[in-house]
Amino acid sequence: MDIAQLRAFLAVAEELHFGRAAERLHVAQPPLSRTIKQLERELGTVLFDRNTRSVKLTASGEALVGPAQEVLDALRRAEASVRAADDGDVGLVRIAFAGVSTHQLVARLARVVRSQRPGIRLELSSQNFAQPAMTRLVHGDTDIALGRWDIIPAEISARVVMPDSLVVALPDTHPLAGARRLSIAQLAAESFVSLPPHEGAVLPDRLRRLAHAGGFVADVVQVAPDTQTALALVSAEVGCHLTLASVASNVTDPHVVFVPLDESTPDVDLRVAWRRDDTNPALHVVLKVVLGFADAANG
Repeated sequence: MDIAQLRAFLAVAEELHFGRAAERLHVAQPPLSRTIKQLERELGTVLFDRNTRSVKLTASGEALVGPAQEVLDALRRAEASVRAADDGDVGLVRIAFAGVSTHQLVARLARVVRSQRPGIRLELSSQNFAQPAMTRLVHGDTDIALGRWDIIPAEISARVVMPDSLVVALPDTHPLAGARRLSIAQLAAESFVSLPPHEGAVLPDRLRRLAHAGGFVADVVQVAPDTQTALALVSAEVGCHLTLASVASNVTDPHVVFVPLDESTPDVDLRVAWRRDDTNPALHVVLKVVLGFADAANG
């Protein structure tokens, strides 16, 4: 029993006329009759009582109608699912993101995808630092990475989705808390709270570079595991902390003040990255949403 036989059977069962069923299927009547006879031979039963004046379903034919419809309905659902996957309407997209400043973007992305493409499932994975997210992307363990990197591997494509800049977080009681801008030289005698100097960690690297350019070595009095902890230590007056303008916009602690830096350093813009050879249609739908955010922000 095959799909063509079931289609032929249902056409005859619904029309109860071989001529009309043949017209509906766009075939000649003799081949249709042969298809029905072949199906009857395979099932070992008669499906239609037919004579020169009428065609009627037998009890066996009546029993086959429901299952035959279910098979064709399942086939149509399968075809629709494949088309939806090809169009990017369904699928799984894994996203690894790093840093507090990515949280609002990821939340906005999830809301838009859920609203516009409910068949796409997002698997979100928060990383403490950007380099592990890039490593996961290179190894194929995630589909999209959001973070800040100085080096982008050759097999990876990346675009800026949020321009960013460096600021210094100070306790609100600090003498420099009221400054409009600061130079790194003004912070030479300060104590710093830093993030761990992991490979590819942008902020510890920028602190080292800025201090070196300013002729001093930053006095790191405490290393915090993440940005939230670092800012809590700033609030407690343990030290100042080099961070991002985008982080400042998400912090509501009244005891922490953020002051922009004068110095320019290698950019700290937030990027979206993906594998160049990834052909997953759902991935490209999600990328289009992310890049649309960037275009709207820059337009």
